[in-house]
Amino acid sequence: MPAERPIELGRRIVVWGATGSGKTTLARHLSLTLGLPHIELDAIRHADGWDSADFPEMRATLEQRIAAASDGWIIDGSYSPTHDLYLSYADTLIWLHLPWRISFWRLFKRTVSRAWARTPAYGSDGPYESWRVTFFTRRSILWWSISNHRNNVRNARKRIAALDPGVLVYELRSAREVSTFQENVMSSGATPDTLRLF
Repeated sequence: MPAERPIELGRRIVVWGATGSGKTTLARHLSLTLGLPHIELDAIRHADGWDSADFPEMRATLEQRIAAASDGWIIDGSYSPTHDLYLSYADTLIWLHLPWRISFWRLFKRTVSRAWARTPAYGSDGPYESWRVTFFTRRSILWWSISNHRNNVRNARKRIAALDPGVLVYELRSAREVSTFQENVMSSGATPDTLRLF
C-alpha cells in the first residue's frame, strides 16, 4: 500500500487473507482500537469441533451476530456460502495478500505449536490440532494451504472486482505493510472515520 495514502475505515469491515496471513490478529486489533465487535468466521464454523457447524447453521449464527452488531462490526474470514450475508453490508475490505511462503510458515508454526501444547484452536472448548490429521491425511490444513492458494487468490480477485464501487478495498502485500497499517491505525486514536497513513 503506498505511503501517505488516506485510509478511510467504515463501520462494517471485512478482513480477508489466507490461513496464516494474520487476518484474525489484525481483526482483533482493529476491534479493540475502533471499538467494534469482532466476528470470527472460523470460530463459528468450528465452534464444537472441526466443521461442526454446517453452512445453514453457520449462516443462521452469522445473521444473528450481524443483527446484534447494528452499530458496526469487523468480520474476519471468507467462506463462500456466507459471502452474500456480510459483503452486502460491508463498506471496507482489507485483503492480506501476503506471499504464500510467509502465510504457510506462520500456519505451520501455529499448527505444530497448538498440537504440541494441546491448545484449543477457538476458545476454551474449541477443537484441537491433530498430529495424524495434520501430517498424514488430505484433511490437513497444511495440505489445504498448499493445494488451494492460487485458486483462492484468483477467487478473491474476482470477488473484489464484483464488489459495489463504494466499498473501500485495501490490499496489503507484505507483513511490513500490514504492520504499518495496524500501527498507524492504532496510534491515531481513531474512530471509524477518515484516518491518514504516514
